[in-house]
Amino acid sequence: MCRSIKTLRTGPVPAGDDEIVAAALQYVRKVSGYRTPSAANQEAFSEAVTAVAAASKELLNAVAATHPQARRSA
Repeated sequence: MCRSIKTLRTGPVPAGDDEIVAAALQYVRKVSGYRTPSAANQEAFSEAVTAVAAASKELLNAVAATHPQARRSA
């Protein structure tokens, strides 16, 4: 769906919060259809970015130990 969102779990260094939030922002933009939401939708848009970023960070933390690249560097 969002081909421009890069995979965050395969890098040599774990994804930083800024990368996770940027990916969440791209996802929410794609799903909502807004590049920049109106003032009326800004709060919902921001909350969605925060929620997606938190879920993404949780997922990355959970799968990091099973990723082959993570095992090689351990």
